[in-house]
Amino acid sequence: MSVLKHRVMFGLLLTAALVALFVLDDRLDSVRITGWLSELRGGRDTLPRGLVLFALSLVIAPLAAWELSRILRANGIRATVPITCLASVTGLVLSYSVPQATDGPTAIGITSSGLILVFVSSLAYYSRGRTVEGVCAAAAGTMFAMVYLGLLFGFFLAIRRDYSAYLVLGILAVTKSCDIGAYFTGTAIGRHKLAPWLSPGKTWEGLAGGVCTAVVIGTALAWVSGATDAVESVPIWLGAACGAVFAVAGQTGDLVASLFKRDAGIKDASSVLPGFGGVLDVIDSPLFVGPFAYWIFTIFPPV
Repeated sequence: MSVLKHRVMFGLLLTAALVALFVLDDRLDSVRITGWLSELRGGRDTLPRGLVLFALSLVIAPLAAWELSRILRANGIRATVPITCLASVTGLVLSYSVPQATDGPTAIGITSSGLILVFVSSLAYYSRGRTVEGVCAAAAGTMFAMVYLGLLFGFFLAIRRDYSAYLVLGILAVTKSCDIGAYFTGTAIGRHKLAPWLSPGKTWEGLAGGVCTAVVIGTALAWVSGATDAVESVPIWLGAACGAVFAVAGQTGDLVASLFKRDAGIKDASSVLPGFGGVLDVIDSPLFVGPFAYWIFTIFPPV
């Protein structure tokens, strides 16, 4: 009960802060700029979309990178916080800074060049003592951090380029609603273990409850989007489908994070967030939802 109390209290504060940041992020879309700022933007008279979300990601990524480097070191991999942090931040910057008008091959070239630069830099860093021991594993861990914390999170930045901050907020709300529904359903009626060797607390009943909760929230948010001009309109059927897809993808992300932690012999990524554990324990499900959300809204764009 003490853990649940801390989780509810801190969760409400975290939600309120997140909503406020997303409202600010959306408001900045209408801010007009002139002078050198406009020249820096190539003559555009508005700020880049998603500035607050990008800044938030630059705060979250180093914290998550610190936790990930701890997990990697527990597995005997020579991961250092600065390099792991640099890799994750580089992935974010690549996701956000490539000009939107860039053609596909050029965008792929820029991203690939960034990946290669981080890879070569990590090889040089970990072999700086003129030793080859553990260098390959350390470089692999660096690339993993870039993809896991940088490029996966970058899908939300990519969505934000085309759509309002409220759509991104809705994606996160649907994803986390599954976590909440799964927790309470599993606690109340959970009997059949989902993957006891990986996450003993998860049950099939909890998963079903989480999916149902996400479908309801996704449907409700889609209905709201059609009734207001503040956010792009998402069809009811698409909202329900997103609820199911985001729920399954999010729970997969949660299990993947459990795999990392169990392999390292630890329960939580850290204890920086009361009632939740670490930053990775909070963002593990949204990270896996990002690519699905991007492609769903690319194929079925909201209007």
